[in-house]
Amino acid sequence: METKVNYAAVGLFTLVLSAALIAGLLWLAAGGHFGKQYDVYLAYVNESVAGLNLNAPVKYRGVDVGRVSDIRLDPNNSEAVKLTFQITRGTPVKVDTDAVLKSQGLTGIAYVELDGGGKDAALLVNTPGSDYPVINTKPSLSARLENVATQVLSSLDRTSNNLNALLSDENRAALQRTLADVSAIAHTIAERKDSIDSTLKNADKLFQQGNLAMAQVGPAIQRIDRSADALRQMADNVSGASVEAGKTVHAVGGDVKRLTSETLPEFERLIREMNDLAGSLRRLSDNYERNPNSLLLGRTPQPKGPGE
Repeated sequence: METKVNYAAVGLFTLVLSAALIAGLLWLAAGGHFGKQYDVYLAYVNESVAGLNLNAPVKYRGVDVGRVSDIRLDPNNSEAVKLTFQITRGTPVKVDTDAVLKSQGLTGIAYVELDGGGKDAALLVNTPGSDYPVINTKPSLSARLENVATQVLSSLDRTSNNLNALLSDENRAALQRTLADVSAIAHTIAERKDSIDSTLKNADKLFQQGNLAMAQVGPAIQRIDRSADALRQMADNVSGASVEAGKTVHAVGGDVKRLTSETLPEFERLIREMNDLAGSLRRLSDNYERNPNSLLLGRTPQPKGPGE
């Protein structure tokens, strides 16, 4: 007895199985959920995104909230990578939310971690000129370690170059000469240890004698101070006497000035008059001696000359 095959049932089963397979693929491509709505966000990363694949999870404080839907270079900046996220609608992505690349476990599978977002901060919206809101990014731990390692290696390289310059042949020769000189000085000091000890002892005695001398100098300085005070007082007395003498000289000078300006002219005039009187008496005496009768007869007239 032959079994009849129902080709219609086989075809229907094949169609249903194909539809289920396609639905499963779509479900997997959509992250395993149907009916969810997503918001699109952008992020620009200035570091390598090696290990980050399409559909990599996007987590907010460790909770899966979406996936990476696109990875490409930024056409406006070749140093940046443009990431497109599909994040479940209602996720509180705010203006102070940051996106950071992280690696999961030892496998190194990369994902995007969203962090920050204070409760009082405003929700992130797209800005003019951008089709979607742009989430701020921070360097990942690997990028920070790489930067630190680069700085450390650069510092080590500079240090190595400085050491090489410091330890050049000339510097090594100079260092050897310096060490040899130090060694010679040390040997010399060791050989003259006794003389150095005696010198230090003599210096100690000298310091003690100096202290004694300073103790004796103190009273002498006090006596000199007292002598200086006495001299200062004497100078003050002499200064006072000089002032009084100046006053006296000034008064005498005034008297002499008055004597010179008032009395001397009168005295000179009196002397001139006495000289004139003495001359007149002399002439009168000579006249009486020549002609005694003139005292009784008067003065004899002079004889007239020829033709008078």
